Amino acid sequence: MTSHPTPASVPPPTPAPASAPPTGARAYRLRTSRGEFAVVDVPPADGAQPKGVVLALPGFTGSKEDFTLLHGPLAAHGYRSIAVDGRGQYESDGPADDESAYAQAELAQDVLAQAEALGAAAPLHLVGHSLGGQIARAAVLEDHSPFRSLTLISSGPARISVSQEQRVKLLREALDRMSMAQCWEAILAMGPPEEVGGPARGLGGQEHLRRRWLATRPAQLLATGRQLCTEPDRVAELAAVPLPFHVLSGAHDDTWPVPDLDAMAVRLNAHRTVVAGAEHSPNVDRPAPTAHALAAFWDRLHDDGDDTPHHGRHGPGRAV
Repeated sequence: MTSHPTPASVPPPTPAPASAPPTGARAYRLRTSRGEFAVVDVPPADGAQPKGVVLALPGFTGSKEDFTLLHGPLAAHGYRSIAVDGRGQYESDGPADDESAYAQAELAQDVLAQAEALGAAAPLHLVGHSLGGQIARAAVLEDHSPFRSLTLISSGPARISVSQEQRVKLLREALDRMSMAQCWEAILAMGPPEEVGGPARGLGGQEHLRRRWLATRPAQLLATGRQLCTEPDRVAELAAVPLPFHVLSGAHDDTWPVPDLDAMAVRLNAHRTVVAGAEHSPNVDRPAPTAHALAAFWDRLHDDGDDTPHHGRHGPGRAV
């Protein structure tokens, strides 16, 4: 089950083009016991055997659109995928100024409420990208029972790297002094947004990034930015949870160094995927191999026909 990256040269990722969700996609507000959340929900493709349901959480300054290019391949593999805007992210409501609403424990409870609202009879696989991975981890530590597995995409064991921490702190200082619109203009004046602490590169180009930025609540960015800079190492706690784990990343990552992600996977006895040619957002940089790696991991769980997780049976491996 283990394969290894080839030494072949792969060009660096280029900005992803705008892309609409695949046929059958529904955009709606998921009603939960903790409010409504904007989602994009894509069913399995016609003719594909339904295998499970995926709940995907975006990262810092991100949105549900960061998973757009994964929906089609996952549908072809038989997986229904639901990408969600978290509280105060893009099209999900949240207070503009109350940072307490975005405490990690609150966001984790939101995820559990989303899982409950989906009420999936099929296995529910939780996926979190970057900040979304740390929120997913907190949800699983609170209650793992709704989930069949946890996949962390480019999401590390503790606080972000020093260089990224400085960028987040600069952003937080700017938000303390300026409106979201003023911050956006200041970010553009300093350089590419993803390189100066602004929104990560994503689908739809700069205009989509601007709309997403202006719709995101300042308190959400302030609170979650602080979390990224102070998150403790909770890997030992997570390793005690009886779920199969998957750690997936690009071959290069400035937010959490890839060797740290490798070490975390070992500590979790997790399956490990490194996507060649991808950086911090393999779901955007190289969606096809990313989706294939996700589906292959879940397929193995499905084929086992055993609902009791056995970490060692899905242990460390590397795939491209």
